Amino acid sequence: MPGYLLHDDAIVTCAHAGDAKPTRTDARVKVNGFPVAVAAPYTVDRCTLSEDPDAVPCLGAEWTGATRVQAGRLPVLLSRSQSACVPTGTPLTVAVVQIRVQGV
Repeated sequence: MPGYLLHDDAIVTCAHAGDAKPTRTDARVKVNGFPVAVAAPYTVDRCTLSEDPDAVPCLGAEWTGATRVQAGRLPVLLSRSQSACVPTGTPLTVAVVQIRVQGV
């Protein structure tokens, strides 16, 4: 399924409004001047579940990358790629991403 390529400056959040950022990008491939995100875990900061002492907040997320587009021999991440936060299992939400380059 096609989707827009994620990049280092895309706004991605967990289901509890925590900020998610890529742990790995490819600086040789850029969209809108930012390196593209590749299939590697994301880190999650400021998950609102951390305010509840009984809940375990989102700490990171795993992604399924593109099937046909790669950067540095790793699949790029797309706005429609599947993700799951660790340890909650909830998906990440892509709020803002570039809309010029798509991949499959």
